[in-house]
Amino acid sequence: MTIGTKSLLFGAHQFILHPLFVAWGWWLLYGFPWDPRLWVAFIIHDWGYWGSPNMDGEEGKMHPRWAARKMRRWFGMEWGNLCIFHSRSTAKVWGRVPSRLCAADKMVTSLTPAWLYLPMVRATGELDEYMGEVGDSFVVNGDELTPEQWYSFVGERTRAWAETFAKESGCAA
Repeated sequence: MTIGTKSLLFGAHQFILHPLFVAWGWWLLYGFPWDPRLWVAFIIHDWGYWGSPNMDGEEGKMHPRWAARKMRRWFGMEWGNLCIFHSRSTAKVWGRVPSRLCAADKMVTSLTPAWLYLPMVRATGELDEYMGEVGDSFVVNGDELTPEQWYSFVGERTRAWAETFAKESGCAA
C-alpha cells in the first residue's frame, strides 16, 4: 500500500478526521462554512493522494488535480480552483495566489492534537517524509528536534501563515 493511500486511510489526511479539522480551520478563519459545496471540498480536496508513492514528491504534488476536476465538473471553475490552489506549490507553479482552502488546510496542523497526529503519521511513514529525513530527528537553527517539538514548530508556523493569509486577503472572519 502506498504512503498516499495510507495517509487517506489512517494518516494525516484520514478521510473522516482531516476534513473535520479543515472545516474547523475554515470556521476560525472565515466563519462557519454554511455552503454545502465547501463541505464537499473539505472532504475530497486531498483524495488525489490515493495511490501516490510520496506526499511531497512529484506525484504527491499533483494530488490537488483529482479534486479540482471533480469540483469543476460538479460546481464550476471557481470551485475547482478552490481545490487545485489549496496547494501552495501548485499555486506557485501556476503563478496564482493560494485559495482560502489552503489556509484552512494549513490550520489542521495546529488544531489536531499531537497525541492523535503523531501516531497517525508514524504509522503511515509520513513522519519521516515530513521531517525531511529517515529517523526521529529534525534540525531547526542547528537544534535537533524530537517529533513532538517538530510538530509544535510546524503547527505554530503554519497557523501563523494561515492567519496572516486570511487577514491580508481580506477574507478573515
